[in-house]
Amino acid sequence: MVVQQHRSGGGARAVCALAAIGVMAAAAGCSGGGGDRASADDRAGPGAVEAVRRAASVLTGTGPGSASPRTSGTPRTSDPGTTAKVSTSMETAAGGTRVTIRGRGAYDFRSRSGRLRVVLPQDAVGKEEHLPITELLTPGALYMMNRGAGVPKGKWVRIDTTSLADGNLVTGGATDPMAAAELLLGARDVTYLGESDLAGVTVRHYRGTTDIGRAARQAPAPSRGALTAAAKGFRTDTVPFDAYLDEQGRLRKVRHRFSFANEGPAVEVVSTTLLYGFGSPVSVPLPAGRDIYTGEIRQGQQP
Repeated sequence: MVVQQHRSGGGARAVCALAAIGVMAAAAGCSGGGGDRASADDRAGPGAVEAVRRAASVLTGTGPGSASPRTSGTPRTSDPGTTAKVSTSMETAAGGTRVTIRGRGAYDFRSRSGRLRVVLPQDAVGKEEHLPITELLTPGALYMMNRGAGVPKGKWVRIDTTSLADGNLVTGGATDPMAAAELLLGARDVTYLGESDLAGVTVRHYRGTTDIGRAARQAPAPSRGALTAAAKGFRTDTVPFDAYLDEQGRLRKVRHRFSFANEGPAVEVVSTTLLYGFGSPVSVPLPAGRDIYTGEIRQGQQP
């Protein structure tokens, strides 16, 4: 089970086992509300905590500073006010080896769904070339194409994220942008570090720790199962973070630092999510049942 690998084993092997569905396994080698400015006092102390905890609801359009009211449409048709382009990176450090996986795509926070193209670093999978992995992120499920490990070309693999011991916070090689924001629901001990420029946008920098268990209890039903699984699977609930919010309270960048305790040196995973291009159209058509692979995955690379 992946849970056991979070708590035992050593070095890069822990990351490989954690990445039960292949992405991290390959990469690890395995060989303020509204538009008004808040006062300085509001940005520090309790005001800082609340600003960070509101970030997820602002993105979904259900909290202070939210973009636009809900429009009609199917659950996976994007609402222009609650969508964004996404850039991700996930860096692992184990046994003196540092590897970074990068992703790019778009996400609809209203429907909690998105599409990412995840690229493994060169030579991360040895001599065999690995194609970029396409990931569809949906409430409770992760779909992957070019997943490898014996999955036929052109077929998707569907993973129930509530069955993963990390709730897919790191397994897929990218943290689901909605999960990255909702982790901040458990924020505590938050410090406001001042304003900075992020790609031409003025952002407010907050640093603190978040409690996965508290985040899971505060999260809406669609996200609760995966975060609850993560709260049970990690040795510790505490995750340090840096969050950058714009003047509308929207999350522009967040960096989480996950640490897996082992008998040997800890395995560090730094996951960064960058949001930009708000209002970009997003479409996430799900694969047909006939295109989903239900056969056996190669030994040693399944949960």
